[in-house]
Formats: sequence, structure tokens, C-alpha cells
Amino acid sequence: MSDLKRIARRAMQDYQLQPDFPPAALLQLGALIHPADDSGPDIRDLRTLLWASIDNDDSRDLDQLSVAQPLANGTVKVWVAIADVDSLVSLSSPIDDHARANTTSVYTAAQIFPMLPEKLSTDLTSLAESQERLSIVIEMTVDLAGAVTASEIYRARVLNRAKLAYNGVAAWLDGTAAAPPRLAGVPGMEDQLRLQDEVAQRLKRVRYDHGALTLDTIEAQPVLSDDVLSDLRPDEKNRAKELIEHFMIAANGVSARYLESRGMPSLRRVLRQPERWTRIVALAGESGDKLPAAPDSKALNQFLIRRRAADPEHFPDLSLSVIKLLGAGEYALKLPGQDIDGHFGLAVNDYTHSTAPNRRFPDLITQRLLKAALADRPSPYGNAQLSQLAEHCTAQEGNAAKVERRVRKSAAALLLAPKVGQQFEGIVTGASDKGTWVRIAHPVAEGRVVKGSQGLDVGDRVRVELVRTDVERGFIDFARQ
Repeated sequence: MSDLKRIARRAMQDYQLQPDFPPAALLQLGALIHPADDSGPDIRDLRTLLWASIDNDDSRDLDQLSVAQPLANGTVKVWVAIADVDSLVSLSSPIDDHARANTTSVYTAAQIFPMLPEKLSTDLTSLAESQERLSIVIEMTVDLAGAVTASEIYRARVLNRAKLAYNGVAAWLDGTAAAPPRLAGVPGMEDQLRLQDEVAQRLKRVRYDHGALTLDTIEAQPVLSDDVLSDLRPDEKNRAKELIEHFMIAANGVSARYLESRGMPSLRRVLRQPERWTRIVALAGESGDKLPAAPDSKALNQFLIRRRAADPEHFPDLSLSVIKLLGAGEYALKLPGQDIDGHFGLAVNDYTHSTAPNRRFPDLITQRLLKAALADRPSPYGNAQLSQLAEHCTAQEGNAAKVERRVRKSAAALLLAPKVGQQFEGIVTGASDKGTWVRIAHPVAEGRVVKGSQGLDVGDRVRVELVRTDVERGFIDFARQ
């Protein structure tokens, strides 16, 4: 792992990301000893609710908690609590300056480069189990049809009753395993999680009715044995991840609309209509299906649903192709009353990032805007500054993705080195003047087609032979067979 860590640090520097916290930030950190506390009259006390977090098994930077309560006629009230990071990380402080420079935590197979020092993100500003914390609460009323009929945002003190993990909760919800000990050990928590799951499925149905895209991608996750990389395995979706996903999308929508209603600017997360729609249409045609000539998210989603039912084994490959052709999301300044693009993939018009302030700087910006609106203060950022931050956050998000991809390729090259000369089934994930790339499944890895790439395009299936690996540079070279 030492070579991969060295490669990861160099990649951070190559892509204008800071691998270490500067001395001034560490000096500021040393003076932070206790979690933020505020007993002001605007802080509600919600510590008695059955809050729980659901995240990855090894996550300690817990950004959000959730809880629900049934009301009349099938209506359910949902609360989402977001870690109040701003209370300890003040605007333009040294720690904030570092967070603004990187804009995101970077997760590599070798090392995690957190946006905030771990003393904060995994402790003092984390919504850790059994710890009282300040939070921003997004309260939503969801009716039987899955519509958010009312919402409110306020500050509150909360208490995480159970730190839960996606895989254990998902297996229990699916009925394939018993409730995890932390879930079973809190009276009432099982009923609480089943209610949350039911509400999340309502929100899901509404989103998909509006044209949100059904996509199942395979993300490579490192498998370590005694700190030695042994595999890259797919990290797949499950019902617990869906629960959190749909709650967070709903909460982000409420945040965006609240700022608009208070006459505040916001950083919106947008995904414009795909420029390569014609290739998506062609992919549908190759499977005997048809899409309209103009971009249409509802039609695309219906096609995806049909393909998942017809060929579930290869649906992740189709999902990856569609994602590549949709293009990347970006941040954009939204002024009150201004019309801007929504999010094509999520089929929502009002969408910001607000639910992960320990990990993403745009969420910390949104938190400061929300707190200013709640206190009837002006925006802590000027419009020109927000516009620059939107551009910078988009660029740094792309750079972070390049670092993660770079280290993932080095890790894959390390695993594939003994397999030079072997053949693999793959799918084309990129095709341009710069080259053609293919992804294989075992291990999950992507490499360049250095021979026989003519005529290949995104989504094509191809058999390739591994001809060379270079761990240092993350090169994996294939020849088309």
C-alpha cells in the first residue's frame, strides 16, 4: 500500500488539491476541544426522537440523521438532521480556507484525504452515536402519494441513538438477515426504520413518475487484507442506500426552495440536457428499442426500466454508458427569481447540495446561507463570490474524481499485472480523439484500447486482451480481439 499512498499524494498535487492541512489550520484545530454548543432560544430540543444514522460500515464522518413519525391519513412527518459544521468552522478561518481550496473529501484505494481534519469530521462535527450535537433540521410532511406537502427548516439539538450501516440494514429490510445488533438494541427502532423505508419508496415512485433515471452502476471498492490490496469489488445499490438517497434528494429540494422563498441566492446542482443524446438513442436502437429525437428523461427512464427487466446482468453496463453520455453535473449560482437548468438525471428543478457539510464545501456554503436566512441576516457571500465558488467547486470536484480514478487505475494495474496475456469481456466507456477506454468486471478496472479501437463507441461490447500494465502511471492497455 505504500506505493499506492505515494501515488495518491502525488496525484493530489498534480490535480491542484492539497494533501495536507497547512500549519495555520492545525493551529486552529488545536484550540478546538469541544463540540459546538448553543442554548439560544432558536435552538429546538429534539434529543428524545429516535434518530439514527445509516452510512458505510467504516464511515465516521456522519453528516445526517433521520427519523419519522406517522400522522393522520397515511401522512408521515420526516426529519433530516444535518451536522452543524459552520458552528466550529468559521467563515474564512484557516480550516475553512483549506476546505474551500479542496472543496471535497477525496476517497482513494490507498488513503482518504478529508476536507476537514478528522478531529472535526469524525468527532466534533460528526453526528456520532450517543453524542449530543447541534444540527440544521429539515422537516418534511410526506403524504400517501409521496408528495412533500409542507416543510420547515430550523436549528436543533439532536442525539444519534444508533449508528447503522447500509449493508446490514438492507439485508434486514429485504428479509435475508436478522436486524443488526445496534438496530435491534434500541426499542422502537425497527418500526422506525420500516416507516422510513416505506416513505422513501413513496418518494422514489414520485421521482420516477417525473422522469428520474433508473441507473445501477458498479463502483469499484478496494478489498484489503492486512493492509494489502487483494481485490476491487463492485459496491452495489441496496434498499438502505435508496432510503438515504431519497431522503437527501427531498431535503436538498426543500433547502433550495427555502432559500428562494427568503430571497437568498443559492448554489444549485444542475445536470443539463445531454449533448450526446443521439448516441443514447443509438444505444436504445441497438437493443430493439426507440427513444425520441429530443432529450426526454421520462422516455429514457422507461427504456432503462425495460432493459433492466430484459437483461439485468448487463444493466450496470448500460447504466454506465448512459451516465458517461449524460455528462457531468455542475454547480451554478441561482439568484432569486432567476430561471436556470434543473437536474436532468434526478428530474428535479430545485436542487442544491446541503446534506454533507463534513465532506463537501458546497454543502457548507448552503448551510451558511440557510443559517443567515433563518436569522434574517444578509448572505455571507456576495453574488460574484458565489459565482466564482460554483465554478471552483465544479472544477475541484472533477479534479478529485481524477485523483480517485488515477489511484483506482494504479490499484487495478497492480492486481492485473500477473494477468498480462489473458482475455476479458468488456464494455466501451469512453471514445474520443484522445482514445478509447474499456471497462472489465473482474476485477473492476478500466483501461485503454491501444490496438483495434477503430469504430468503437460508448456502450459497445468488446473482447480484449491485456497487453501491458504500469502501476506507477496507472496504465492498463488492452488490444481488441
